[in-house]
Amino acid sequence: MSGIVGIVHFDGAPIVRDLLTRMTESMTFRGPDAQQILSAGSAGFGHTMLRSTREAETEKQPLTLDGKIWLTADARLDGRDELLQKLGESASHPTHSDAELILLAFHAWKEGCINYLIGDFAFAIWDASTQTLFCARDHFGVKPFFYAHTNSSFIFSNTLNTIRLHPSISDALNETAIADYLACGLNQDLASTSFQDIHRLPAAHTLSISKNSISKRRYWTPAEHDRVNTTKDCVEQFQDLLTTATKDRLRTTRVAISMSGGLDSTSLAAIAKDLLREHPGSTIRACTNVYDSLLPDEERRYSTLAADALQIPITHLPADHHQLFTSDSIIDLKQPEPFLLSPFAAQFNGLLQQLAQDGRVALTGYDGDAFMNERLSSYFHDRARKLKIAELLSSMAWYVRTQRGLPPIGFRSGLKRMFRSQQPAGYPEWMDEEFAARIDLRERSRLWNAEAPAMDQTHPAALRAIDSKVWAPLFEGYDPGATRLALELRHPFIDVRLIRFLLSLSPVPWCVNKHILRCALSKRLPAAILNRPKTALAGDPTLHLVKSASVRCLDRFEVNPQLTRFVNLNRRRLLADEQTPTGRWASLRVYALNHWLTHSLPIDRTTARHSLVQTA
Repeated sequence: MSGIVGIVHFDGAPIVRDLLTRMTESMTFRGPDAQQILSAGSAGFGHTMLRSTREAETEKQPLTLDGKIWLTADARLDGRDELLQKLGESASHPTHSDAELILLAFHAWKEGCINYLIGDFAFAIWDASTQTLFCARDHFGVKPFFYAHTNSSFIFSNTLNTIRLHPSISDALNETAIADYLACGLNQDLASTSFQDIHRLPAAHTLSISKNSISKRRYWTPAEHDRVNTTKDCVEQFQDLLTTATKDRLRTTRVAISMSGGLDSTSLAAIAKDLLREHPGSTIRACTNVYDSLLPDEERRYSTLAADALQIPITHLPADHHQLFTSDSIIDLKQPEPFLLSPFAAQFNGLLQQLAQDGRVALTGYDGDAFMNERLSSYFHDRARKLKIAELLSSMAWYVRTQRGLPPIGFRSGLKRMFRSQQPAGYPEWMDEEFAARIDLRERSRLWNAEAPAMDQTHPAALRAIDSKVWAPLFEGYDPGATRLALELRHPFIDVRLIRFLLSLSPVPWCVNKHILRCALSKRLPAAILNRPKTALAGDPTLHLVKSASVRCLDRFEVNPQLTRFVNLNRRRLLADEQTPTGRWASLRVYALNHWLTHSLPIDRTTARHSLVQTA
């Protein structure tokens, strides 16, 4: 995951190279292999390189092919062979880097190139002849892209704190984003950040900027296309697509995998192990967090069973001894946004650090649940609402025959919800009243909790996941901008080709309890893994830690003055007095925000300002 940064002055002012250099150097942790800047006139790009694919071994960025059109990209493309064929480059240049392919696509199709690119990417292209900047972020937002538009300047990066180094960017907070975090844990506006001046380009969006205009558009929206597949064809197509998605995400000889004892990550480990056999000398190692004493947990047993069957070495990291908001280094708890602060920072970062020791590339099994585990009650409800009785009865009969039980009673609950409105949940009572009124938090809360209108969907869970507010902070939490590790996390299930296929299937039987995945891996995984039901943690770790350890520091901390703008601390109960998971997590967010305001918000712009003044 390379670092990218750029500055464009649309008023023609020259680029301050010292400032651009400092902003680029701030990202060396994510690109230790090479750092380079390129500037001419009123535009300048910076790049820090992490070589994590075979094709990147000789790659150089920022990149230009003709001296007029420049690119800086953090990109890993899928479907390279197909793209090469469309570009007419398959025979002559099969080893093009991903950055070169993006730039060639732009030369061929201009802004329409986005219709030919798939994978994980964030990039910006400056066309000096037209004085326009074209930016894009991948379909699912795996790669971050932040930007600020101040006066006549446009600043962008995939690293939020790099943008903050620019002297024209203030530290003013986005109060609405802070309120969202305190009230529900997530920023509900995917186009904003915690800072008033800095914006986030949402997933599947492009941005085009010139002197007189700025336009943002969504270039892709997931859609369902029902079709009929025979059992054999369906499973074979799925297996081929999942293998291709995994292969496209390898492209290196040293791979780590975050592998629990569940079906998703073990399936990817099995596929990756087979693919790496084609490359002698390749290695794959697994790693996972486990609980041995704090909670009843069988991940150690099941992950060991899978690792032994696949002959993959695995490292188990016990999480029992970690306390809430502890860290192995200050970086663990120093994050660009409060959304990324986790009470379980130490164990999460411990896992990532182990993965980074095992390779620069790591695979995850996220998010097989969203696309292969539709709730039957939702599907039955949808068929009943549309009076598709034959499909309803056929699906229910399949469930009774294969699962040897009656369909889930949630079907009845779903029908009742058609005729009953829900009362919207409120927000924590300790929110400052004046602050809540200023941003109309009560109305925002009502909108968050309002039940979504019924839609013509057979895959509601999958479509909700794609449009959810969860993915952006999750992917950005994996990103080096948060971890400060030279580690690229890749997610084979988050593949546009695979997801299009899954959305084309009837949920019953294929996307119930991951039926299609179990069929596809039936000969490659132990029966105990294949037949293991989805298993959540047997308890709430925060509750156990609150009861078993001192959490006084999380209740009686030195208060940052800014916190009192948002929180009435006189109304906040002690953490041990919170009786519900919702209450405990909300209370923990108060501590996290205070920590962020104290340790992460301050940023040193002294050198940047000095450079700007000296040049002026």
